[in-house]
Amino acid sequence: MLHALGFPAAGGDRRLMAAVAIDTLGTGTWVPVSLLYFLRTTPLSLVDVGLALSVASLLALPLTAVAGQCVDRFGAKRVLQAGNVLQCAGFAAHPFVDSFAGVALVAGLAAVGRTAFWTSFGPLVAAASPPGERERWFGFLGAVRNAGFGVGALVGGVAASAEHLAVHQAIVVVNALSFLVSFAVMTGVRAAAAPPPSTDAGGGGWLTVLRDRGYRWLLAYAFCAAIAGMTLAVAVPVYIVEELALPGWLSGGALVVNTLLISLGQGRVVDALTDAVRWRALAAAAFLSAGSCAVFWAAGWVGAAAGAVLVLVATVVYTLGEMTADPVLDALAAESPAPELRGRYLAAYQLAGAAAAASAPALLSWLLDTSATLLWAALAMTALFGAACCVPLRRALPRAATRITNAPTHEPDPHPPEDRTPA
Repeated sequence: MLHALGFPAAGGDRRLMAAVAIDTLGTGTWVPVSLLYFLRTTPLSLVDVGLALSVASLLALPLTAVAGQCVDRFGAKRVLQAGNVLQCAGFAAHPFVDSFAGVALVAGLAAVGRTAFWTSFGPLVAAASPPGERERWFGFLGAVRNAGFGVGALVGGVAASAEHLAVHQAIVVVNALSFLVSFAVMTGVRAAAAPPPSTDAGGGGWLTVLRDRGYRWLLAYAFCAAIAGMTLAVAVPVYIVEELALPGWLSGGALVVNTLLISLGQGRVVDALTDAVRWRALAAAAFLSAGSCAVFWAAGWVGAAAGAVLVLVATVVYTLGEMTADPVLDALAAESPAPELRGRYLAAYQLAGAAAAASAPALLSWLLDTSATLLWAALAMTALFGAACCVPLRRALPRAATRITNAPTHEPDPHPPEDRTPA
């Protein structure tokens, strides 16, 4: 079934798929409930709870670099499992806090675990998947993540409407247990062992990352793509209701279209990219993103019915760009560094996305408050700047000029498997 949809045969790495699904399902379920949970279990106000959760996330952000260094030293699987343990501990402690500091502490512990999980995710996929087929694997696991978040958000939304505190407490307990299950599942995932320490270890390793001109262009593209990736969640709902005066359910419909297309169509898109040059695929994705901005903008200049249709058309174009860029960008980010520095490189890649996610809500809200035309023009220009980054990228990053094969190659693996547990 999965192969028919254009995804790789899961083989011995079904455990990796299961671990990602468990993590995203739990996280997706928790997000709609988080504010309500602490409002009902602590004497804090809504502002205080929101501030405590923001502080927790901000404090965890710099630890991305630490997690990347740990990946290079101890191996991606161990760091990912450590993230499972930290998230479990954070959620297990949720019922025992009733102060601002307590909420920030337990939420921060879970955020550090989440940082460790996702910083080690890319290196682990690169180690567990065969060269030449990594676009398939990143696309496949991206679709799993998307589906997990979508189902989790649906469950969490239903739970958020429940009046009984016991329902929210149950979600916390189940979430904590889910991370233990993910830890156990990950034990059987096959991945390369941690590479031998590089001669550039420590600060020199980070200097290597910072001096890599080609990777800097990739990070610039990743930042632009991440800004665009916040459009549907941050800008579109307000735009639909406040600017277009259309019903709020349309924004939910746009998110459903996005989730379904990625969950069911990602494999097909990766298949269609076979034999495409990577930098050209990234440039095409950026042009699709810019095109979606033009269609969203045009929705404000027609009647209500036509505007609703254009919003859905723009969502499809936007999602096609997302499905084109994400697996190629993830694979390129993971394959470009030397194995012994892959953790640091992908920590920098993770930070580029995190910085965009942190700045996008304030930036997009300000732009939309100023002018809808300014918002879509700025987003289109950001996407086009990403396309422009592909020109120097193709020369400065050798892997960017390679073709997408979507078939395993026979590159030698210099590192012995960390675990040969059969599926």
